[in-house]
Amino acid sequence: MDNETSTQHHGLDDVEVQEWLESLDSVLESSGPEVAAEILERLRAHATVEGIDLPFTANTPYANTIPVRLQPLFPGDQELERRIKSLIRWNALAMVVRANRVEHNIGGHISTYASAATLYEVGFNHFFRARTEEFEGDTVYFQGHAAPGIYARAFLEGRLSAQQLENFRRELKPGGGLSSYPHPWLMPDFWEFPTVSMGLSPLMAIYQARFNRYLEDRGLKPVTDAKVWAFIGDGETDEPESLGAITLASREKLDNLIFVVNCNLQRLDGPVRGNGQIIQELESAFRGARWNVIKVFWGSEWDPILERDTEGLLVKRMGELVDGEYQKLVVSSGAYVREHFFGSDPRLLQLVEPLPDEALRRLRLGGHDPRKVYAAYKAAVDHKGSPTVILARTIKGYGLGEAGEGKNVTHQQKKLNEDELREFRSRFGIPLSDEDCIEVPFYRPAEDSAEVQYLRARREALGGYVPKRSVRSKPIAADHDELFKEFFEGSDGREVSTTMAYVGMLRKMLRDPEIGKLIVPIVPDEARTFGMESLFRTVGIYSSVGQRYEPVDVNTLLYYKEARDGQILEEGITEAGSMASFIAAGSAYATHGINTIPFFIYYSMFGFQRIADFIWAAADMRTRGFLLGGTAGRTTLSGEGLQHQDGNSHVLALPVPNLRAYDPAFAYELAVILQDGIRRMYKDGESIFYYITLMNEPYAMPPMPTGVKDGILKGMYRYRASANKKSKLRAQLFGSGSILNEALRAQEILEEKYGVAADVWSVTSYKALYTDGNEAERCNRLHPAEKPHVPYVTQCLSDAPGVLVAASDYLKTLPNMVSKWMPRRLAGLGTDGFGRSEGRAALRDFFEVDARFITIAALHELFTDGKIERSILDKAIRDLGINPDKPNPVVS
Repeated sequence: MDNETSTQHHGLDDVEVQEWLESLDSVLESSGPEVAAEILERLRAHATVEGIDLPFTANTPYANTIPVRLQPLFPGDQELERRIKSLIRWNALAMVVRANRVEHNIGGHISTYASAATLYEVGFNHFFRARTEEFEGDTVYFQGHAAPGIYARAFLEGRLSAQQLENFRRELKPGGGLSSYPHPWLMPDFWEFPTVSMGLSPLMAIYQARFNRYLEDRGLKPVTDAKVWAFIGDGETDEPESLGAITLASREKLDNLIFVVNCNLQRLDGPVRGNGQIIQELESAFRGARWNVIKVFWGSEWDPILERDTEGLLVKRMGELVDGEYQKLVVSSGAYVREHFFGSDPRLLQLVEPLPDEALRRLRLGGHDPRKVYAAYKAAVDHKGSPTVILARTIKGYGLGEAGEGKNVTHQQKKLNEDELREFRSRFGIPLSDEDCIEVPFYRPAEDSAEVQYLRARREALGGYVPKRSVRSKPIAADHDELFKEFFEGSDGREVSTTMAYVGMLRKMLRDPEIGKLIVPIVPDEARTFGMESLFRTVGIYSSVGQRYEPVDVNTLLYYKEARDGQILEEGITEAGSMASFIAAGSAYATHGINTIPFFIYYSMFGFQRIADFIWAAADMRTRGFLLGGTAGRTTLSGEGLQHQDGNSHVLALPVPNLRAYDPAFAYELAVILQDGIRRMYKDGESIFYYITLMNEPYAMPPMPTGVKDGILKGMYRYRASANKKSKLRAQLFGSGSILNEALRAQEILEEKYGVAADVWSVTSYKALYTDGNEAERCNRLHPAEKPHVPYVTQCLSDAPGVLVAASDYLKTLPNMVSKWMPRRLAGLGTDGFGRSEGRAALRDFFEVDARFITIAALHELFTDGKIERSILDKAIRDLGINPDKPNPVVS
């Protein structure tokens, strides 16, 4: 165990040790902790020089970081705050118990808030500052499972009604209800941040704190001492995202960031580290990452016992126990604590000899002691130069007694029997009779009661209520027609990719007088891949310290330029971190009242497939902005192979309700989508965001045809009709992204070699078509007496004769999912299967989506309809060089 002290004395006399300890005490008393620390550091350095191999440890003793002598006075009315906290505990419990009485297994969590109540109440009463016109306020990420306690406090504040509490987890009931966890989409005036998906909020909090500094360094908001608080569970830190960016926080010196880890030593099924010490493990990780670590282990009742321990035996004993043993002590009697904790040494037993067994059983842990928690929070907000983590020891289900306090079943506790309810009522002094408390009523003191008046006064002193979400940004004014005009005109024969076109548009947007300063380009170490290196010089890469070195390419035109007011967030190799920055920037319209417009470009395969949970959280949080899947498609990315080639992302984008997904083929399509997105999100204030795929395949960009803008946004339009109006053999070809060019080549082959007149359609968004078709069906089903709604795809094809063939660089399910609204059978071609390291032509042959396969698909549909002889189809297969016995790409 990291914190275990060797029991071997190597000939060292206890008296000699005591003399050294007394010498250190003398230095502390006469010269202070700074001098003592300097002496200890010099001793360590001297020992190293002399060849003494000192064992490394990132741990400090298993004790409170802040000694009693440095503990500030508690500024509030502790008894009144205790009564308020008790009422909140009761109402949080009542909310869950009542909900599960009405509807069995509706769920809810009692134990998390029970363990964290003091951690929250000290914050609410003394630290969490609300957003006001004069001050941006603190940002608080509440632990998701503690939501009932946050609701219960809002009920006492008068912000939520008893009916809303009654309808906890039943949001569709008359009068409204409350969402299970923090969900801004469902409660947009209350919750700010979705936090219940384990591990996401710590990462989001780190990048939020860094984004706050980014806004300050760029002059977009004033410099303030606002803090970002993140409340997380100790078990939650097993998620890689929880600790994945803690070095970024220290590297950036984010002293505006405070983590509070609720260390109740339990996760859902049992102890977090039954055979270890999770708190010491976390301390080691955070101290190693250069965080300021504050441990809050023991409550005030332990102080006199520790003071009597002049030999340090008690702290040593505290560090010897593993978490499974501590969990056992929590649920055991005072006699058991005396025997198994203090009984290991007669000198320890002597320390607690004056205390009866019941007093031993009720020795509080630090996370339940407001004075200890206040001292930790005060030290955290005053600390400068690095982020702070507070590791607070608590008991899961604190106060639930036999119903589940500290037990492995505690997390699942939803109900209490009559005796347990009475015990809880009595323990926390809730003014309810035995008969009343069995009904578990919500309890709110009178409006003029001392509790309500105090609670409101404390929040008024801190600027208002928390949590509270409000949109304070002002809509942008311009429509930016001139900004995008040149991209409507085509490339005049010059071959460019849609990625190159995007970079050109981004460059122009960055120079725009209205939105230029609001653009936030985000890239995970792939700027050169996407051709964005020209922006290094023009807008710079953000660095909180500027550029302290001369870059190796300083003599080149496009050298790597970092600047304190740099605009690009170059995040390094972290899609998750980049997405957290996207969320911070895309929600700044509410968090800060600033319409920052994030453009996060990344390898499309590493988007939804890797960070879909963050994208879902962004949707819940009403994030705005543009996700750009670069090097998109299964066959457009030459050479890279299976794990880089994306044929999935547009399918994975389907479940996100407020995400608009587009696969544009031409620069003008991209321009139309970007312009419309900026208008809808930042002028009209819609809670939507965009996913747009970009390719790296260069080809000539045509000018925009007349009258297609509406079709681009709705999902499809006829790009090129056949000039042959007399042929009896007709086809409609649908292409997306760069595969649209294959459809155009197939149009030529069909007409020149087989006499088939084909129209070519650009399908910019299958998701838009799918959403529209389902909406039309729903309206017709629910309003049968009204004029039927016609899906947009049906309207488009109402006068389009012939067979139907669709090809995309994504799974076949994309075109197939809208085929039900097409007038005839659809042949869908796609890239189902694993990618290959090959060139574009070979890949399109392998996945059967090139012009030849589109041609064969159209001829096969004509053959199936009896419009052509099989011999024509057989000859076409031979003429086009297609091997009918080639392996199936889906399974090969």
